Amino acid sequence: MSTHISDYDFDLPPELIAPRPLASRDASRMMVIDRAKGTIEHRMFRDFPEFLRKDDLVVLNNSRVIKARLRTEDRRIEILLLEPTEGNCWKCLVKPGRKMRVGAKVAIAGVEATVRQVFPEGERLVEFSDEPDLECYGAMPIPPYFNREADAEDDTRYQTVFAEAQGSVAAPTAGLHFTPEILANIPHAFITLHVGIGTFQPVKAEIVEEHRMHEERYEISKEAAGRINAASRLVAIGTTATRVLESQPPGPVLPHAGSTDIFIHPPMSLSRVGALLTNFHLPRSTLLMLVSAFAGKDLVFAAYEEAVGKSYRFFSYGDCMLVT
Repeated sequence: MSTHISDYDFDLPPELIAPRPLASRDASRMMVIDRAKGTIEHRMFRDFPEFLRKDDLVVLNNSRVIKARLRTEDRRIEILLLEPTEGNCWKCLVKPGRKMRVGAKVAIAGVEATVRQVFPEGERLVEFSDEPDLECYGAMPIPPYFNREADAEDDTRYQTVFAEAQGSVAAPTAGLHFTPEILANIPHAFITLHVGIGTFQPVKAEIVEEHRMHEERYEISKEAAGRINAASRLVAIGTTATRVLESQPPGPVLPHAGSTDIFIHPPMSLSRVGALLTNFHLPRSTLLMLVSAFAGKDLVFAAYEEAVGKSYRFFSYGDCMLVT
């Protein structure tokens, strides 16, 4: 059993990190892993429907990414919105933190923002004098490994074509490959998990089991619950959909809204998800650990080694992996 964070490290040539999306959403390569046979196959994402069985249900996260990255009018301070609380307050990350102590006020996004609290992990509770205009002043919170500012292309491409419920600060990236045409021809249902920054923050604990996930809000509609319960196999699109499904108690899935801090890692097993489509993830990440719990760490790392050897594109705008 792999319990040390270093067990989830691997070498990735920086040129394999995809800083931009392909011209077509469905043009990505798709590595296919068969858990039962222990085999690895190389296909294209357009082939995804071929791997669906009768009575399968594809489960996707329809959360919409908000333009959560803001800069003050003088451009000296950056605020990343994480989660709304009561009133016009948000839990935020700020940079540089030394200028944003309790009581500090800044002009940002057409309103005034005041720091009301500093949390132990460094986040701030920020109160806005009115609702900030994110569409006008905000930028898409693209990952830092892109090493660039967000632009107009990211406004559409760092968003799934089925995004609906506002609330994520990072995209459910496995869903970025889907087009309306592919969705129209496969059985699917939408659930919602608002992706928080905690999903992508590095694991600081040396022992995997000691890591604690941040809670993320989710919702399962009556329609989605009914379709989930009727399916013979659930094909989860991404780690976010997987976490929602696996956080449900035994028995039929009930329609409700809640939150989850579930952390899936070896030697845990998954009880609801039967197949998983996911992108290639960062070393030492909780996302990589989730995939390792589902497919087996040795098989996943063999697949990653092959992906590097065959120059797959990694991370948010990269290629994908289907684990069956």
